[in-house]
Amino acid sequence: MSAQPTALVLLAQGSEEMEAVISIDVLRRGGIEVTVAGLEGAIPIRCSRGVTITPDVALESVDGEFDVLVLPGGAEGAKRFAASSKVGELLRQQERSGRWVAAICAAPVALQAHGVFQGYQLTSHPSVKCELETWGDYSEHPVVADRKLITSRGPGTAFPFALRIVGTLTNAQRMVEVRAPMMFPVQVS
Repeated sequence: MSAQPTALVLLAQGSEEMEAVISIDVLRRGGIEVTVAGLEGAIPIRCSRGVTITPDVALESVDGEFDVLVLPGGAEGAKRFAASSKVGELLRQQERSGRWVAAICAAPVALQAHGVFQGYQLTSHPSVKCELETWGDYSEHPVVADRKLITSRGPGTAFPFALRIVGTLTNAQRMVEVRAPMMFPVQVS
């Protein structure tokens, strides 16, 4: 890993905005250099709930290695990741080189579509569970880490997902330092 850990967060039309923004924000709070890349270019992305996010760069212009590749969910965004040969190429590079991949919600379907991380323990949004149960050792835990793969369930698990990435790329102490001022978890009654 580089002196300052790096992350590439992918966005596609229909990506889940909470999962994307929470991941980006928490990773940056953790001192991770984050690049947000748009699958369809550096154009504004209309996310699953209508929020628009403008990526830093077009995925096609991304060059170099990243310590972690992050795929937010959202049904449409996940389908676009699964159909993209460029995303498949990046996933295979991460797996071959022993670098991390983190996928949340429906995004783990892209792992199966591109033939990576087969047999690993993983989790996902319940809507894609049936597709993934035969691909890996499926778990109902909110966040699952197995070797170089981190997966999570959905918008409600986005904070622990992102914190796990911070802890993995830095250390447990840094994760605690990031977590404390965010007042997480908050009990809702």
